[in-house]
Amino acid sequence: MHHSGMISIWFFIGLLLVPYGLLTFGAGIYEYMVPSAQTTVLASLHAGIWWGLLILGLGLFWSLRFRPGAGR
Repeated sequence: MHHSGMISIWFFIGLLLVPYGLLTFGAGIYEYMVPSAQTTVLASLHAGIWWGLLILGLGLFWSLRFRPGAGR
């Protein structure tokens, strides 16, 4: 049930995911530029970069799709 003047919870979740995605992506880029002396088996996949982009993309999608006034 959506009443006039109410804001969807997905908007706020999107707003939270955007900085998390940026931080994860930034950490992945830093890890790519300054590799550690000890690496893991799958370090060549650069998971931090991919997860950061995924989280950032979802956060942007949800915050833009469910922004206040978008349903009118």
